Amino acid sequence: MPKTKIKELRNEIDQLNQEIFKLLSKRAHIAKEIGAIQTGLGMSSYDPMREKEMLEDILASNQGPFGDATVKSLFKSIFQASMEAGKKADKPKFLTSRASREDSVVHVGDVPIGGDHAPVLIAGPCAIESKEQVEITAAEVAKHGIKLFRGGAFKPRSNPYSFQGIGLEALQWARAACDKHGLQFVAEIMDARDIDMFIEYVDMLQVGARNSQNFTLLKAIGKTQKPVLLKRGLSSTIEEWVMSAEYLMSEGNNNVVLCERGIRTYEQYTRNTLDVSAVALAKQETHLPVIVDVTHSGGRRDLLVPLTKAGLAVGADGIMVEVHPNPAVALSDQKQQLDFDGFDKYLQDTAYKTKLSKKRNEVYGF
Repeated sequence: MPKTKIKELRNEIDQLNQEIFKLLSKRAHIAKEIGAIQTGLGMSSYDPMREKEMLEDILASNQGPFGDATVKSLFKSIFQASMEAGKKADKPKFLTSRASREDSVVHVGDVPIGGDHAPVLIAGPCAIESKEQVEITAAEVAKHGIKLFRGGAFKPRSNPYSFQGIGLEALQWARAACDKHGLQFVAEIMDARDIDMFIEYVDMLQVGARNSQNFTLLKAIGKTQKPVLLKRGLSSTIEEWVMSAEYLMSEGNNNVVLCERGIRTYEQYTRNTLDVSAVALAKQETHLPVIVDVTHSGGRRDLLVPLTKAGLAVGADGIMVEVHPNPAVALSDQKQQLDFDGFDKYLQDTAYKTKLSKKRNEVYGF
């Protein structure tokens, strides 16, 4: 009975499959144990000489039906799989990792960022230059139903003789303007010694690109519960950017929002290069909200609309854009800030609406 014989042989193969699988699992557990010991001793988990010796022993006992090349390929796959399993087991469980929790939602006052909430818009001048300037700009931002206002009181500049910001007085002006118009205030902090001052006046602490790996500052901010907008460093890898967020969270502050603001490349047509893949990857690898600073990404007003659309298309939870009453006389970043008419057109071209929504997929925002 050929069919009966086939069934018997298949049953035998099924049993062998189970035995092979058990042996492979046992081998993997032993390999992981060896790897853990090697890691503890500061040794590499990969030993090419050991792999070579094992393959030579196996091939020496090969009596078919598989050829040596096939046997070598099979066992190299087994070796590789065991090593990858060991690496995954040894990988630290980072607080930022998506594996640790579902999407985070960070609240800045009554404004939620992240999760299923509609993308937010953060708007305001690059630098706070006068009481009058911050007042009329806050009024303009609030007029459109925007709730998050940005403005720099302390400005990190490459040129030490450039405008460095007004400081405490600027924070006070912005706080008053935001309170008057129902806005939440976002401002960059540069020095850990200023934390108490910023906590008094600011609703969200921004860590700028130049300070994204200032670990002393990150640790100090991490000890607060203030929401943090963490910009990516000028040339930081995605891993370095995320590890900066890990510094904040390791100190107990879980209210972290990542901000992609473009990275330095060889390109000269734009101020920086917007890395849209970083937005998608940060959303995929972490549970943190991610926004895009379109002003600093391109450094050009004519790119703000397409960069906004690109950022939102890859899943950004918000956009940051700079607005100034008269950019031509601004004390910093004149070429990239929008005037009020330009801001109106930007909102129209990006289809910004003020209708509130609880779900990202409803008509809202951009």
